Amino acid sequence: MAGVLRRLRRLFGPQKVLVQDQKIMELQAAKEILAEVFRVRISDVNEMIQNRFETASHEDISIKEDGVWPKEFRLDG
Repeated sequence: MAGVLRRLRRLFGPQKVLVQDQKIMELQAAKEILAEVFRVRISDVNEMIQNRFETASHEDISIKEDGVWPKEFRLDG
Protein backbone atom coordinates (compact mmCIF):
# COMPACT_ATOMS: atom_id res chain seq x y z
CA MET A 1 0.00 0.00 0.00
CA ALA A 2 2.79 2.44 0.86
CA GLY A 3 4.42 1.80 -2.52
CA VAL A 4 1.18 2.61 -4.30
CA LEU A 5 0.80 5.84 -2.35
CA ARG A 6 4.38 6.87 -3.22
CA ARG A 7 3.68 6.30 -6.91
CA LEU A 8 0.46 8.30 -6.72
CA ARG A 9 2.26 11.18 -5.04
CA ARG A 10 4.86 11.20 -7.83
CA LEU A 11 2.17 11.13 -10.52
CA PHE A 12 -0.36 13.55 -9.08
CA GLY A 13 1.47 15.53 -6.44
CA PRO A 14 0.93 15.46 -2.69
CA GLN A 15 -2.24 17.60 -2.65
CA LYS A 16 -4.21 15.29 -4.95
CA VAL A 17 -3.11 12.18 -3.04
CA LEU A 18 -4.07 13.72 0.30
CA VAL A 19 -7.60 14.29 -1.03
CA GLN A 20 -7.74 10.68 -2.25
CA ASP A 21 -6.41 9.42 1.11
CA GLN A 22 -9.12 11.42 2.89
CA LYS A 23 -11.83 9.97 0.66
CA ILE A 24 -10.53 6.45 1.21
CA MET A 25 -10.53 6.99 4.98
CA GLU A 26 -14.07 8.39 4.87
CA LEU A 27 -15.29 5.43 2.81
CA GLN A 28 -13.65 2.99 5.23
CA ALA A 29 -15.25 4.75 8.20
CA ALA A 30 -18.66 4.64 6.49
CA LYS A 31 -18.24 0.92 5.83
CA GLU A 32 -17.33 0.33 9.47
CA ILE A 33 -20.42 2.24 10.59
CA LEU A 34 -22.65 0.21 8.26
CA ALA A 35 -21.09 -3.02 9.50
CA GLU A 36 -21.80 -2.02 13.08
CA VAL A 37 -25.36 -0.85 12.36
CA PHE A 38 -26.28 -4.00 10.42
CA ARG A 39 -24.13 -6.24 12.66
CA VAL A 40 -22.31 -7.75 9.68
CA ARG A 41 -18.70 -8.07 8.49
CA ILE A 42 -17.00 -5.42 6.35
CA SER A 43 -16.96 -7.94 3.49
CA ASP A 44 -20.77 -8.09 3.73
CA VAL A 45 -20.93 -4.30 3.52
CA ASN A 46 -18.72 -4.39 0.42
CA GLU A 47 -21.11 -6.94 -1.08
CA MET A 48 -24.14 -4.79 -0.20
CA ILE A 49 -22.58 -1.79 -1.93
CA GLN A 50 -21.60 -3.81 -4.99
CA ASN A 51 -25.09 -5.30 -5.26
CA ARG A 52 -26.62 -1.83 -4.99
CA PHE A 53 -24.52 -0.52 -7.87
CA GLU A 54 -25.21 -3.59 -10.00
CA THR A 55 -28.95 -3.28 -9.38
CA ALA A 56 -28.87 0.41 -10.22
CA SER A 57 -26.97 -0.18 -13.45
CA HIS A 58 -29.24 -3.05 -14.55
CA GLU A 59 -32.43 -1.16 -13.79
CA ASP A 60 -30.97 2.08 -15.17
CA ILE A 61 -31.67 3.81 -11.87
CA SER A 62 -29.99 7.15 -11.48
CA ILE A 63 -28.32 7.70 -8.13
CA LYS A 64 -29.61 11.26 -8.37
CA GLU A 65 -33.13 9.80 -8.26
CA ASP A 66 -33.72 10.66 -4.62
CA GLY A 67 -30.40 9.87 -2.97
CA VAL A 68 -32.11 7.57 -0.47
CA TRP A 69 -31.42 3.89 0.03
CA PRO A 70 -34.40 1.51 0.13
CA LYS A 71 -36.48 1.49 3.32
CA GLU A 72 -36.07 -2.27 3.63
CA PHE A 73 -32.84 -4.14 3.46
CA ARG A 74 -32.18 -7.85 3.43
CA LEU A 75 -28.82 -9.59 3.38
CA ASP A 76 -29.13 -12.93 1.60
CA GLY A 77 -26.70 -15.51 2.77
